Formats: sequence, structure tokens, C-alpha cells
Amino acid sequence: MHKVFSLKLGWALALFAFADIVCIGLGMGVPIFCILLGLPVGWVIARRIAIRPFDTWGMLSKVLLGAALTSAFTFAGMALLWGRSVGMLFDPAADVASFGIPLILYEPVASLVGWLVLMIVISPFLQFLMTLFGSHLTLWWLSRSGGVSAGEAGPAEAVVNITGRTPD
Repeated sequence: MHKVFSLKLGWALALFAFADIVCIGLGMGVPIFCILLGLPVGWVIARRIAIRPFDTWGMLSKVLLGAALTSAFTFAGMALLWGRSVGMLFDPAADVASFGIPLILYEPVASLVGWLVLMIVISPFLQFLMTLFGSHLTLWWLSRSGGVSAGEAGPAEAVVNITGRTPD
């Protein structure tokens, strides 16, 4: 498991990109599995950060950066996938009612707008929140259990305790 946490950043991003594309495909364009992928990705981000000693501010800023990077990739994927449907909003001859999206607002054009906002903007934001939740849950668990074990972290100085207390 130590090998997973010590991967180079490029390989880790490539693995995430592959997993995110698979999740987009599993959801057939609806990123529900990408949102759920945020929890284990947050765990991996926090464990990768916890190997090196950081202060609380540095650790949380790296978690925020990792979550933003992963949700930006999902945003780009959703924009590529659903962005071509934006043209239907401005085409008076487009048959929006039979496009295949749920008519959640009972009006085809309004439902398409809501669907596109949900797919392109809100879903990556939910993945961002899920990744932050997974990271913070992992950091909380590490602080309660005394940090990363010495076998995984290397020197004893790498034991992370975000509460500021020394581990017992």
C-alpha cells in the first residue's frame, strides 16, 4: 500500500483520469459514480499528504488543491460530453422534448437548462465536496489513531496529528 501513496504525481493523476473516465462511462454520462469516486480519492489524497509532515494550514491547503484538481477534471469531461447540447437551446428547430433528458421542470427548454447546469456545474462541485469530505474524514481518523504508522511514514517525525496534541 505504501507504493500507492508514493506514486509520482503524474502517475497518480493518470490513474485518477482513467478511473474518472470509467466512472463517467458507467453512469452513461451522468457523473453519479464520479461523485462517489470522490470519497476514496479524498482518502488517497489525505494519506499521500499525511506521509510528509506539514502544519495544519499546509495540509488543508493541499487537500483543497487536490479536490479542486480532481473536480476540474470531471468538469472538463462533463463540459466535453454535455457542452455540445448547449446549442440546442438556441436552435428553434431542435426537438428538446424528445432529447432523452428527464423533464424535471415540466417544460422541455427549462428542463434542458436545468439538466445541463446539473451535469456540467453541480456534479463536479458535488464531487469536490465528496473529495473534501473523504480527506477530512481520513485526517480526522489519522488524528484520532495517532497518525500514519511509522512503517508507512518513514521517520517518526512524519506522524501527523492535526489536533496539535502529541500522540500517546
